[in-house]
Amino acid sequence: MKNKILPYNPILKDYAKKLRKQGVLSEVLLWKKIQKKTLGVEFHRQVPIDNYIVDFFCHEIMLAIEVDGDSHLNTDIQINDIIRQETLEKIGVQFIRFNDLDVKKNMNDVIRCLQAKVEELKET
Repeated sequence: MKNKILPYNPILKDYAKKLRKQGVLSEVLLWKKIQKKTLGVEFHRQVPIDNYIVDFFCHEIMLAIEVDGDSHLNTDIQINDIIRQETLEKIGVQFIRFNDLDVKKNMNDVIRCLQAKVEELKET
């Protein structure tokens, strides 16, 4: 399947690179589990799409993975997350979200859930 080229704001390219270098612990831990096509598809870290950056993205199945930490409990951030997700869903991106703590403490469950989503999207 040919990957769909998605629009992105070029200004975000350098910021995404900086985010990849910084690496939040839960994102680094998840990355170690999903890199190198371990789930049968290729994910990339901190990918600019439109005017946003998603934590992980697979072009092949148009899946964004978001790892939400405590800051996402803030109402303003939750509203921004909803707007961001709805905007990206309009261009065909699907989302799966995990809590930061689940990634750190329940990685096996996270990977099982993610694998099921990947398989579901590969079938469509």
